[in-house]
Amino acid sequence: MRFLPVSLTTILVELADLDQTLALFASLEADPIEGIEETVPAARTLMIRFRPEKIEAQALAARIATRDLSAKIAPSDKLVEIPVHYDGEDLADVAELTGLSVEDVIRRHTESEFTVAFCGFAPGFGYLVGGDPALHVPRRQSPRTRIPAGSVALAGAFSGVYPQNSPGGWQILGTTPLKMWDIERDPGALLQPGYRVRFFDMDKAGRSTEAPATRSAAPKTVPDRDAAHFEVLAAPVPAIFQDLGRFGQTGQGVSASGALDRSAFNAANRIVGNPVNTPCLELTLGGFSFKSATRAVIGVAGASCVITVTSAAYSFEATPYAPISLEPGDVVTFGNPTSGMRCYLSVRGGFEVAPVLGSAATDTLAVVGPENVVTGSVVNLRNQKTGLSSVSIDEVPAFDLPKAGEVVTLDVIYGPRTDWFTQNGMKTLTSQLWQVTPQSSRVGIRLAGEVPVERKDSAELPSEGTATGAIQIPHSGQPVLFLADHPLTGGYPVIGAVAEHHLDLAGQIPINAKIQFRPLGPFAEIPATENTKFSGDKP
Repeated sequence: MRFLPVSLTTILVELADLDQTLALFASLEADPIEGIEETVPAARTLMIRFRPEKIEAQALAARIATRDLSAKIAPSDKLVEIPVHYDGEDLADVAELTGLSVEDVIRRHTESEFTVAFCGFAPGFGYLVGGDPALHVPRRQSPRTRIPAGSVALAGAFSGVYPQNSPGGWQILGTTPLKMWDIERDPGALLQPGYRVRFFDMDKAGRSTEAPATRSAAPKTVPDRDAAHFEVLAAPVPAIFQDLGRFGQTGQGVSASGALDRSAFNAANRIVGNPVNTPCLELTLGGFSFKSATRAVIGVAGASCVITVTSAAYSFEATPYAPISLEPGDVVTFGNPTSGMRCYLSVRGGFEVAPVLGSAATDTLAVVGPENVVTGSVVNLRNQKTGLSSVSIDEVPAFDLPKAGEVVTLDVIYGPRTDWFTQNGMKTLTSQLWQVTPQSSRVGIRLAGEVPVERKDSAELPSEGTATGAIQIPHSGQPVLFLADHPLTGGYPVIGAVAEHHLDLAGQIPINAKIQFRPLGPFAEIPATENTKFSGDKP
């Protein structure tokens, strides 16, 4: 058992195999350790996010090291049967890789009983184990940019079904009409950890399987022009609702998401006196404009941009980080940011927005959350009267907002897979400036440098949990810095992670800025020190 650093609040426990991983996961579920916030199981690792004020990393490792990993997890009574059209693009390649005929590949796949080991990558994506070892095949050399939803595929010892259109490198055997992920279903993911799964050839069997019935749809926010509202006049980039994140859904493959600049998000709510975590609109770049149909008090925090308020009688430039009073008919327009990327729009009393899976956060990768706010949208206001506090007039940005062309220094914690890289590779990461490319998004900042980060070899990494701030190095050697909408698990090694105190800054770095990574210390495994004092111990 190895304990590897992921960030200042997350560790990765590396185990011998999947059985040990599931045994440790079950042990921590049955007998939790105080201070653990979330666990993400994977092929042979368990990623654990914890609260350092409750327990230190070494103390956490010491307690985990005492757990019994010999227990075998009994399979669930739940069996899911999945119909498949075996017409996949890679079926012939899989046959060639395995030395089997296409018919034998299909037969072995349908005769196997799989178990859902864990969920990750995307909502509803279950990693299935227990198939015929003859079907263990590597990922494709060149991943596809788009794999259709419902694709049934193989990679390594796993089988799986893509729940939505997404990029991927697994070998496609066929497709299923079943929906792996349906937000109106309870639970939304058809496959849950522990479920048993069998595939059948629907073209030969002459039958199909009905998906579980969906629950009654959660009430959606219906625009009401007779109520207090903002009408969106322009949204070159769709605005999205955000709060502080959607937690507790990792079992379905859903990550937390949430505001990229939490300091600005919180400031926007304080400006108008809203309770903590009241949903705001996250605006990316400039050009957003809306007309208020009512009196309202708004707040804006984050990226530095000109905010203009106009009506038939007046026009003035409003001040960010201070309350802005609106009258019916006022039009508010946001200019292009001179620094930063994103600002947060709050309104006193809050927006009328229905939560999805307990949160108003919009996950752009998983496509989970409220509908995007676009040109023509009508956004209703709650006008909540209770729970409000006084407006704040002394808010300021938490840091200097970066500009295009500037160098932004980000503190980095090495791990968990730093030892997969050469000394030259580690030096390249920290000594070279990395340019932010236009391919960046809320999922991650894609970087470009003259010299790629060098790995020790090209071995495949079994999928494992990833954290916000992780610096993943794909085969190209050009880093990807994961932001809030990153996939829950990934198969490329992570060389380090941006420290939590710089994540808000990372969320504001514009395209064509440059990043300098500054390590906070050398890479080192976390010792399971038994005499480390726990937060509950007496002095």
